[in-house]
Amino acid sequence: MGSRFVWKIVLLLLFVGWLFIWIMLPTKTYKDSWTPQLQIKLNSTYFREQGTNLLLFTFPIMLIAALSCIYLHLYSKSSSDQSTNGNKGQYFRSWKRPVLAMAPLGIVNAVELAFAAMFIALLIWSLANYVCISFGRLHMHNAGEKVWMAKFRSVFLRLGYIGNICYAFLFFPVTRLSSILPLVGLTSESSVKYHIWLGHASMALAVLHSVGFVIYYAVSHQMIEMLEWSSTYVSNMAGEIAALVAIAMWCTSLYTIRRKMFEVFFYAHQLYILYIFFYLLHVGAAYTCMILPGIFLFVIDRYLRFLQSKRRARLISARLLPCSTIELTFSKNPALTYNPTSILFVNVPSVSKLQWHPFTVVSNSNLEEDKLSVVIKCMGSWSQKLEKQLSCSPDHLQISTEGPYGPSSSHFLSRECLVMVSGGSGITPMISIIRELIYRSTQPNTKVPKVILISAFQNTADLAMIDLLLPVSSTPADISNLDLQIEAYITRENGQEHNIESAHHKQLIQTIVFKHNPNDSAISAALGPSSWLWLGAIISSSFVMFLLLLGIVTRYSIYPIERDGRLYHYSAKIIWDMFLVCASIFIATSIIFMWQKRDNEAEGKQIQNVDLPTPTGSPAGLLCGTARELESLPHQSLVQATKVHYGARPDLKRILFDCKASDVGVVVCGPQSMRHEVAKICASGLAENLHFEAISFNW
Repeated sequence: MGSRFVWKIVLLLLFVGWLFIWIMLPTKTYKDSWTPQLQIKLNSTYFREQGTNLLLFTFPIMLIAALSCIYLHLYSKSSSDQSTNGNKGQYFRSWKRPVLAMAPLGIVNAVELAFAAMFIALLIWSLANYVCISFGRLHMHNAGEKVWMAKFRSVFLRLGYIGNICYAFLFFPVTRLSSILPLVGLTSESSVKYHIWLGHASMALAVLHSVGFVIYYAVSHQMIEMLEWSSTYVSNMAGEIAALVAIAMWCTSLYTIRRKMFEVFFYAHQLYILYIFFYLLHVGAAYTCMILPGIFLFVIDRYLRFLQSKRRARLISARLLPCSTIELTFSKNPALTYNPTSILFVNVPSVSKLQWHPFTVVSNSNLEEDKLSVVIKCMGSWSQKLEKQLSCSPDHLQISTEGPYGPSSSHFLSRECLVMVSGGSGITPMISIIRELIYRSTQPNTKVPKVILISAFQNTADLAMIDLLLPVSSTPADISNLDLQIEAYITRENGQEHNIESAHHKQLIQTIVFKHNPNDSAISAALGPSSWLWLGAIISSSFVMFLLLLGIVTRYSIYPIERDGRLYHYSAKIIWDMFLVCASIFIATSIIFMWQKRDNEAEGKQIQNVDLPTPTGSPAGLLCGTARELESLPHQSLVQATKVHYGARPDLKRILFDCKASDVGVVVCGPQSMRHEVAKICASGLAENLHFEAISFNW
């Protein structure tokens, strides 16, 4: 515990120091006192004007990312699922209670609200300081320019400066294989909302910055300046291209378009590559170093995902449920482990070569060592096309995967009681949690919480989702040690309608077993069992390689020109930076990935073909009254634990307040209205024993 505390203190101090630099950046002290001294000491022939920002803004985060990999390798397993006890733990848990549940912000707890307030304060502080300093040192850019015009230009220029602060944080939440997010208990899926907040803020500032300069050029009769691509200063043309691309991305990422026209959002968002390219051309090399860490780590992650996706995953079987739900089961390397609620990204080229969709991993790496399963609810055009293909019972289906990605721990599993509230396809994360609890209940000296599963479905056919609680395995899962209570609510049917139509559900599950293809391989971790250490090696080696290459290029290509009094093209410097970043990452990542791929393939050859048993019993069939014989003891226990309510919705307030255990974990996944309702109940303060956690994949 002592060494872990030291690690956390060191990482915290590095992060606080990095934030302190951002706070000092817009002040007179930094501009008048620090900058001249730093330029004298750091503006070397190897890095020129980039040296200061590389040291102050880039190096701290890269060091944190590398050290975090070592920390996670040493302590992630030992810290997994440990509960926090005592008054101190209760105090910190109270900060994670939801305090706000409303669109478009979603569910926000006290910690998130505090950090959001501090971030907004940083933006206001920076803008106020920049404007104050610039107003005191106004520079008239043209003869006869009025003071108000110079002030107008200065304000909108500084709006672009503070937009750079947003970009410094923008890419951290969407880096899936991140060593920074797990330090604060986050995953890329749970952090997407932060990316959305930062995206809205940065886009708003970028648009204001651009519109302000268009107005300035119009009133000062300098519209020709909008077409300038300067060789000595920022390129206006590059900034305008970046702004147009940003507006296209921003408009198509609005909630309504994302939900109703996902393909439009998805393809438009791929323009981020074009946007970043022109944005960096606009701001130049020195300012790029301020936001480089987030981009650097994101590119590493993105290239790793690309390498992993080139492998075709071996698909063993597919189960088609009558509720338009598919369970895909893949072959998995036994060395691959993951936590409940993990996510696997899936690409089916025969449906769409470009689209990747995230799905919950419902299998358990302990119960099913050589198989990995995901559940797909067929609601959009992509999933419906996949269902149509599978309905034809193909012999083989080509699929690529990325992941799985998941939380570093599952602390809610250590509660005294666990209430899981789901709506529709929101039951899928609960399946992974229950399978983990089934495994833990069979382990000696392991205490598992009492489990109450509240599931709301629209139709009786959706009850087949309950079948997925039990893994398809040759060894039946033992759930006798698990105190499980399932309350299923059918909201759009009553008991009479159910009995009339029960004959329709006799064929509940269709199982398709695929032929083995030698070109397919078992799913395995991109960087092997010691993935955190190898990720740290990639981060360290690629960053050091970048610094070495940048030093060589600057010293022997850029410096000789500038030494002779000539100017090196402003845009050429940032193009060098982008090229060297990509080259360093591609070289270091490819070498380590190929090394690990060799080991993964050696282990994969040991995995024999898996014969998947066809399920003989069905809890949903028993609930529908269609099964003629009870053939499975686990299924029988599952049916006995299930109570079905027709034509009703769950009274969540009554159910939650009736939980008298001292430590009740409340996990919810479902429609936004359901998540917000549960969040408000837990935030009401009427029940201090409720500890809320939401799982949402609605971007």
